[in-house]
Amino acid sequence: MTDRVPHSSGTDAPAFPLPSDACDCHMHIFDPALPFARNAVLTHGAATPAQYDQLRARLGLRRNVIVQPSSYGGDHRALLAALKHFGASARGVAVITPETADQELDQLAAAGVVGARLNLVQRGATDIAMAEPLAARLRHLGWHLEVHMLPVDFLQAVDQLVGLGVDIVVDHFARACTEPALAPLMTRAVNKLLDSGHGWLKLSGAYMAVPHGSGDLRGPALQQLDDFVTSIADRFSSRLVWGTDWPHATESVKPDDAALADLLARWFPPPVRDAILVTNPAVLYGFNGRDDQRALVSGGVT
Repeated sequence: MTDRVPHSSGTDAPAFPLPSDACDCHMHIFDPALPFARNAVLTHGAATPAQYDQLRARLGLRRNVIVQPSSYGGDHRALLAALKHFGASARGVAVITPETADQELDQLAAAGVVGARLNLVQRGATDIAMAEPLAARLRHLGWHLEVHMLPVDFLQAVDQLVGLGVDIVVDHFARACTEPALAPLMTRAVNKLLDSGHGWLKLSGAYMAVPHGSGDLRGPALQQLDDFVTSIADRFSSRLVWGTDWPHATESVKPDDAALADLLARWFPPPVRDAILVTNPAVLYGFNGRDDQRALVSGGVT
């Protein structure tokens, strides 16, 4: 048991020991010194790299992926500062548009950014019309495209996404079970994306994949999520990654991050679970042991 971590309930470690080099593939940083974008839909108080260090220690994580929140639009100062703090044990996902300058993309890539995100749920800085204009630039950089979409929008866009010719990473279980009537269609659509060879799915923020948030992670709603994960687990476990979604900006009552990690033990045997936590993120985000060791030696990680 450890001290309570900001923006996380509970104090225990996960029920199983996370493997060495386990990666949290979806978390955010919020810096109260920086202004939110004028059209920001979602805001949050301070969620700092130092606070997140406490969560990494509690859960037994060594790597993390910092996702630029829509709240800051294309202002990447918090993301860049966090990447510097964590060193080579972290990667970043930025918010860019077709108008983003090449010089800024080069700066982001040098800092450890490996992808760009279209958030079409908390709308503001990006929209789906940007996907095709961005695709050529992402291919040039070797980046992936990350998307956060409502089920109805994902169903309409899946063919377009498959055809972009870049890796597509879908956030938060594709929100597959939030609308039960659409869940069978979402299962087929997610399978189609993963089967293309360009798709990845983040098992992050499970409360955003069920109808009523974190209070619904039990009973029938959790069973439906169980069924969805089971439907993709056998064929596509090598295309799955996991994340906390810390600091859980959508949730007024913060969930227990250890309990979110424990869902992996509910769904996967240890070898598959370890691959989701270590091997798959290493492939998608370009981690390697030598770079991570350099970060530890340089003091980038606590």
